[in-house]
Amino acid sequence: MSIASIFVLKNSSLFRFLSVARSLFVVMAVVLTWQQGGAQVVNSIGDENMKVPQGLKPQEKKAVSPYIVDLDTETPYFQYVDSAQNCIYSHDWSEAEQWLLKAIKAEPDNPNNSLLLSNIATLQRYQGRLSDAVKNYTLALDMTPHAVTLLLNRAALYVEMDSVQRAIDDYERVCELDMYDTEARYSLGVLAMERGDNKRAEDLFNEIKRINPNSGLYCEGMGLLHKRNGNYARAAELFTQVIKVQPNVQLLGNRADCYLILKRLNDAEDDIRTALEMAPDDPYLYVLRAKLNKLRFQREDMDRDIDTAVSLGLSREYINQSLNE
Repeated sequence: MSIASIFVLKNSSLFRFLSVARSLFVVMAVVLTWQQGGAQVVNSIGDENMKVPQGLKPQEKKAVSPYIVDLDTETPYFQYVDSAQNCIYSHDWSEAEQWLLKAIKAEPDNPNNSLLLSNIATLQRYQGRLSDAVKNYTLALDMTPHAVTLLLNRAALYVEMDSVQRAIDDYERVCELDMYDTEARYSLGVLAMERGDNKRAEDLFNEIKRINPNSGLYCEGMGLLHKRNGNYARAAELFTQVIKVQPNVQLLGNRADCYLILKRLNDAEDDIRTALEMAPDDPYLYVLRAKLNKLRFQREDMDRDIDTAVSLGLSREYINQSLNE
């Protein structure tokens, strides 16, 4: 897979493959909020739908009508959730999971259990227990079948597990439930590109633009599509439109990759440096910098970046293949 393909995939909101773990757990009443990798956090329950936009895009945050539940903070249920919060703050994911399970056992009919199950699944996903996470997202969806956030979470996880058709089914279900949801359409568009269906991808990205003419997801998706088609200058322009509003590692990596191909080496260097400041442990950024050093005939620096990328989990075979494309 080429560097370009890496960043097409990793820029996807499917599960944010350039995964810098971002976690925030806040308990307000019995509301858990956490965003990690591709998993979205359920932090409120709507009458028909739950949605917390993942990776805020310009002008795309949606309001959610919360379902208010009166809770007694003296009950074991709340105290167990509060204990889970404390474990999250100390990064004890396994213990946090056990406290949430105790809360569900204490009040098996509590309507907030769908929310707790979703967050248990996110904790399990963070621990690499993907099959368990799927089971708990599914249990949560059995309780709240119209929960868009849960469908997005499970879809992202299915992609991570290479169950692409199941992911597509979940994303399409989201589109049925929410005619204004842009994230599912973006994810479907990226999957269409990975399957070689560029026309389908373009249609989906244009649908995002119809929903929101100022959509950052539209610019990002079309940037990826132009990059896939070899129109690197246009792709860089589109990435720049989003970066001006909200820079992130994925976009900077994609634009840097375009700049490298266009031989705009100083611009690529700036983007790589900025991205590394944001995500110093991301191996793909070191591959990009190795590519930059190769173009500058700086062999020792290139080898150093290759060694760093290997230490962070990439194989030398894969890196060398990427550098020779």
